Amino acid sequence: MKKKIGKAEILRITKNLVLVILGTVTLAFGTAIFILPFNLVVGGVSGMALIIDMLLPFEFITVDLIITILTWLLFFVGLIVLGKDFAMKTLISTIIYPAALSLFIRLSDPRFMNGFFDLASSEYSEISIMLAAAAGGAFIGTGCAVTFLGGGSTGGVDIIAFSVCKVFKRLKSSLVIFIIDGSIVLLGMFIIGDIVLSLLGILSALVSAVMVDRVFLGMSRAFVAHIVTDKYEIINSAVIERLERTTTIIDAVGGYSGAGKKMVMVSFTMAQYGDLMDIINKNDKNAFVTVYHAHEINGEGWTR
Repeated sequence: MKKKIGKAEILRITKNLVLVILGTVTLAFGTAIFILPFNLVVGGVSGMALIIDMLLPFEFITVDLIITILTWLLFFVGLIVLGKDFAMKTLISTIIYPAALSLFIRLSDPRFMNGFFDLASSEYSEISIMLAAAAGGAFIGTGCAVTFLGGGSTGGVDIIAFSVCKVFKRLKSSLVIFIIDGSIVLLGMFIIGDIVLSLLGILSALVSAVMVDRVFLGMSRAFVAHIVTDKYEIINSAVIERLERTTTIIDAVGGYSGAGKKMVMVSFTMAQYGDLMDIINKNDKNAFVTVYHAHEINGEGWTR
């Protein structure tokens, strides 16, 4: 007999779905309106697409078409290499991002609303490009962070990084992502041949990274959760298997009831937040959970 989905579970799923959609649309808006019109290579799929577009001599192949192809290509790579669970986390963004991007690119047409979104043709062009770099980074970072809050993933070069790390297990995904994005920016610098555009692209990428931290984590880069639960064995096993994070189980006593309890303590990254909450909600909705930012975590699996 299948277990019925309760109202709270439906609301949680709906909230996460809305967050993923909102984050993906925000990401697409920032990329289409501020990044692509000025050929700012900020890394990621958009940076790869700009480089490919500059190398290809065919005018009928547009940047948004290249982004669509790359997005779906990377999705299938993730499905094959990383499995169905990871692919499902990126599916919504994979569907919405290319469509929203193509729509927003049309908004920057000079004929739309008298060129309201056409920053590249503004009479304040020198200021516009600097504002676009900052605003684009802010929108992209915010979009990614909101998507993470919904338990989703924007995919992109993250899929390449996670695939590499699956083969070379000693590598950390954050380092591989940095290397890939850095390589895209450097390659763009040589192909574009404009150091100012390249520096503005780097500036935009830095703003994006800051916004992810601010929106999702504050100033911290990691979380610690204290989970007081009667289902500690199930939750503990699920955390170890699904998140691949070690835990600490602590004996606790209820201050009011005096009853003995078990508390599961686990540290995790921003990308694992949605999965951890899903594990807890599925196994013990009555669990008492405290989540807080960690200033620093040293030890296996973390940077000392």
